[in-house]
Amino acid sequence: MNPHAEHRRGRLVILGVAASDAHAVANHLIAMRLRQDGFVVVNLGVCTPLEEFADAVDANPGAEAVIVGSLNGHAYEDLRGLPRLRAAGRMNVPVVLGGNLCVGGDDTAADRQALLDLGVDHILGDPDALTPLLDALRPARPAPVVGPFHA
Repeated sequence: MNPHAEHRRGRLVILGVAASDAHAVANHLIAMRLRQDGFVVVNLGVCTPLEEFADAVDANPGAEAVIVGSLNGHAYEDLRGLPRLRAAGRMNVPVVLGGNLCVGGDDTAADRQALLDLGVDHILGDPDALTPLLDALRPARPAPVVGPFHA
């Protein structure tokens, strides 16, 4: 285990590959890396519709982020329902997208902006940037309350 992983122990993230994408290898490698870095990973696997990501957030209220991979370049099409889910009060955790953002892999600033406009919070091109991003996004936790409690 990563020697710096202890402070991440128990932190939960939800990982999966976009609905139209069956690329499994990167998904498994990222899940392994996150676990090595101390995270608990709910891995939804490949071809995951947005509703399944939302269901996983609902079922895991302590989740810190949803991480979506897309290697086939159809991320925009696969994430078009994100504004609807967010408007319904679902998927209220940061959504991180990584991989190829458009067919051919030559994404432009306009491609990135279109995804941000859908509600994607962070777009990463380097998987090594994922753990530092999650650490930066971690919500501040209140100090534990100690002492006797009386009703």
